[in-house]
Amino acid sequence: MRVLVLHSHPVEESYGAALYRQAVESLTKAGHEVDGCDLYAENFDPVLSRHDRLAYHDYPDNIALVKPYVDRLKQAEGLVIVTPVWNFGFPAILKGYFDRVWLPGVSFELVDGKVESRLRHIGKLGAVLTYGATPFRAFVAGNPPKKIVKRVLRAQINPLKPVTFLAHYDMNNCTPETRANFLERVKTAMEGF
Repeated sequence: MRVLVLHSHPVEESYGAALYRQAVESLTKAGHEVDGCDLYAENFDPVLSRHDRLAYHDYPDNIALVKPYVDRLKQAEGLVIVTPVWNFGFPAILKGYFDRVWLPGVSFELVDGKVESRLRHIGKLGAVLTYGATPFRAFVAGNPPKKIVKRVLRAQINPLKPVTFLAHYDMNNCTPETRANFLERVKTAMEGF
């Protein structure tokens, strides 16, 4: 399976980067063809410009500025997101990726006023997230990133399939042991993806 792995952490030496490398390594070991997309390393421009917004619904003209990313998404059979959670949301670069790449004609189409997915070719969805917050604080805040993965993205890809969702909460108080244990969970989950 061709798996697109989206990563959004600006520091190459970070724990988030280690999780990304582990996900890519484990997916590759499992025999998948991995397309690693490190948004920061690729200098992805997350800003939805005035031009982008005016052309938003004009498929295929709307993909002109992000065509390489659209092509990669269209070729994916699996999707894994490896990202930190900041202020109970995705980093701006990842949010901008969704705004600029998941366009009408690419990820969905409006048919008679109803949204129809164009991502049914993606058979599996996974997420590896790190939170500064505890599970309780994330729960009280409504845990928007978890809902985006398990509800919004899942509905666009395949609402009937399970999602591999891995989260290391309370990074503010993590230890070498909690990080190592979570890295092992990611290794196991991605090898079985």
